[in-house]
Amino acid sequence: MAIPTQMHALLLKGDGYASTRSPSNLEAMQPYVEYGSIEVPAPKGKQVLIKVSRASINPSDVMFVKGLYGQPRMQGRPAGFEGVGTVVAAGEEPVAQGLMGKRIAFATGLSNWGAWAEYAIADAPGCIPLVDGVRDEDGAAMIVNPLTALAMFGIVKDEGEKAFIMTAGASQLSKLTMNVAREEGFRPIAIVRRDDQLKLVEEAGAAYALNAESPEFRHRLREIIKAEQPRIFLDAVTGPLATTIFHEMPRRSRWIVYGRLDQETTAIREPGQLIFMSKVVEGFWLPEWMRKSPERRVEAVMAAQKRFADGRWKTDVTAVVPLAEAMARVPQELAKPNGKVFIAP
Repeated sequence: MAIPTQMHALLLKGDGYASTRSPSNLEAMQPYVEYGSIEVPAPKGKQVLIKVSRASINPSDVMFVKGLYGQPRMQGRPAGFEGVGTVVAAGEEPVAQGLMGKRIAFATGLSNWGAWAEYAIADAPGCIPLVDGVRDEDGAAMIVNPLTALAMFGIVKDEGEKAFIMTAGASQLSKLTMNVAREEGFRPIAIVRRDDQLKLVEEAGAAYALNAESPEFRHRLREIIKAEQPRIFLDAVTGPLATTIFHEMPRRSRWIVYGRLDQETTAIREPGQLIFMSKVVEGFWLPEWMRKSPERRVEAVMAAQKRFADGRWKTDVTAVVPLAEAMARVPQELAKPNGKVFIAP
C-alpha cells in the first residue's frame, strides 16, 4: 500500500512537564492537544510504522497530555501510548522486518510518535502480533491494562496470601485482575467511590466491594482487614484514601503504587509502621517489569491473548470516536463510567 507523506493526528500543545497540578479527569482537549497535520515518520532500526486501527485512552494518557506523567512531552508530536494496527513499513533490522504486514498491538513508549494518529511508530520488540480471535478493541487495550493485571497478580501469588486490596476497583485493569484472581481462588477487596459500582465489581470477581465515600467505609475496612489479613495493596489512586488503607493493613504489608488518580498529597500517617511493622511502599511500572522479566512477559502476552480470544476477558467499550471528532467528543465520553474510550483514525 502507498504510504502518504502527511497524516492527521492529535498533536501535543505542551512541552516537557507541567509546572502546576490539575485534576486527573480530562475536562477538555483544547488546552493539551490540537487536531492537525504532520509528516508521516519513517521507521529506523528496530522501529516499525503502524497504520493505526484503534488507539486507546488510558488514565496515563490523560496525565501525560497534561504534563503530569513521569515522561516528558514533545510539543507538536502525536499523543497516545497504546493501540492496534497493521505494520506498513519497518526499519532495517530483522526484528522489525519480521513484522511487516502483521496486525499488532503496540505501545509507543519513548518514540514520541503516539497512537492518536493515522500512523504511529513503535519498537518492534515491544509489539505483539495478534491472533485472529482478538478484536481491535481488545488489541488496542492489550498491553497497558492486561499485562499490568497479570504482572501484578503474579506479585499477589508470589506473596502467598489469598486476599489483596485494589483501589479504582471498577477500572478495566482492576476488573481483569479480579477475573483472574477469582479463577484461582483469591479474594480481591475492591475499593470504589460510588454505590452503583459495588455490584459491578462483585460480578467482576471481588470477594468484597467497599465504597470509599460511605460513612461506614473505615469501620467495614477494618473488619475485613482483621478477618482476611491482606498484605498486598495495589493502588492506582494514592492520596488520603490510600493513606487510610495502608495505615489499617497488617504487618509486612506492601503498598504497590501504579497510578496517581488523586493529586492530593499522599502521606504516611505513621512512619513507625515502616520500621516496627516491616511495611514497605514501592512502585510498579510495566515497561520496567517487562525489561526485568522477559520470560514472564512472554507468558503474560500469551495468557492475555488466550483470555481475549476465548471470551474470558472482554474490553468494556464506552465509545469508539473518529479521530476528526475527538476534540469535541472525547472528554464527554471519558466522563461516562465503567468502560474504555477508543480513537479510530
